[in-house]
Amino acid sequence: MTEFNKPTQEKEWDALAEKQLAAIKRSTRAITEDAVVRAAHKVMAEFEARSAAIEEVAQHIEKLQGFGKDTVDSLAIYIREMKK
Repeated sequence: MTEFNKPTQEKEWDALAEKQLAAIKRSTRAITEDAVVRAAHKVMAEFEARSAAIEEVAQHIEKLQGFGKDTVDSLAIYIREMKK
């Protein structure tokens, strides 16, 4: 290798490094986006499970006897508001 060829090879290495860096950035972005989507799905699933449990409790509260209907209805409404 002569001094005349060296700058050209360095430019080629720099271009190759730039391409590899761009590919790494694209991969990192895709991985991050996938992780965000998975996290959002997990949160939504947990929220749906929580809402279902709260609704089940409210339905059981509505079946209570020994309290007035207004009291039971108010308590069921209060419990359902916890879903929000």
